Amino acid sequence: MALKVELKPGEKLLVGNCIITNSDQRTRLFIDGKSPILREKDILTLATANTPAKRIYLSVQLMYIEDDIGGGQETYFGLVQEFLDAVPSAAEIVNEINNEILTGALYKALKAAHRLIEYEQDLLNHVPTGRKRLPADDQGS
Repeated sequence: MALKVELKPGEKLLVGNCIITNSDQRTRLFIDGKSPILREKDILTLATANTPAKRIYLSVQLMYIEDDIGGGQETYFGLVQEFLDAVPSAAEIVNEINNEILTGALYKALKAAHRLIEYEQDLLNHVPTGRKRLPADDQGS
């Protein structure tokens, strides 16, 4: 069964190692085959992978695009270990990513890695932005 992709005007799509850019009209494509496919909004670059979870996503993305799990494994597992050392509560999501990679389901691993980015952002949104002043802080002045 073909994958149906609808592109907005100007939207880009990665198919294999090619970038397809839509014209000025909405377009519907039907794609048959086994090439990696990613929408522009789902592609991270070195510049946009600016958090630990995004770097994990980028590592999985490169494995997916290159269809090479072995080539990115060392980098991936190093990033994951650092992340889990800092955020052990993310182990369930990381285990899901690992399982998808081990079964060769790299697109599903990308989706799970996206959930890891959301989890990281949720944690960051709940970090206090500043220290409250305590009455004891005023005593030295």
